[in-house]
Amino acid sequence: MRHVLCLLLACLLGAPAAARELEPLRAGADVAFLGLTFIDTSTEGAYFDPREDEAARLRMLERLVEARFTEEGFNLLDLAPVAEEMDRIKNPADCYGCELRMAERLGADYVLVGEVQKVSNLILSMNLVMRDVADGHAVRALAVDIRSNTDESWTRGMRYIFKTHFFAE
Repeated sequence: MRHVLCLLLACLLGAPAAARELEPLRAGADVAFLGLTFIDTSTEGAYFDPREDEAARLRMLERLVEARFTEEGFNLLDLAPVAEEMDRIKNPADCYGCELRMAERLGADYVLVGEVQKVSNLILSMNLVMRDVADGHAVRALAVDIRSNTDESWTRGMRYIFKTHFFAE
């Protein structure tokens, strides 16, 4: 009986490690990065116009994502062929599969989308999701909460996503 319990315990303790193993990403793959979407669910967003500093941070974060994926050897595709459709979509990360259909039209191997949600000026949530265009399954996806609405906190949050999940060694 003790051997069975030890075996069961070993299996259970080993399961989290196995769950963390990620399939390798295809080197040199074509990626359709459809950008990041800012979602303001704070009371500030309900009463005031969008803030220019937050819009600038979103553009800064998109440049950071583009730079890191290029550094890692991915080919970021030109979105011009789907620009008209992109203009009609409020959030490519939440559009019932439209991101996969656009990426397929572009000939992408992967589609990459993300969101930054402002809960308050102190609490924000950031997520990045990468899907295999062929079958739609997520090959990388991580959400983090960040504290403070500054360039530094936003950058640190995205770098954490890269370091711990997308490009973990």
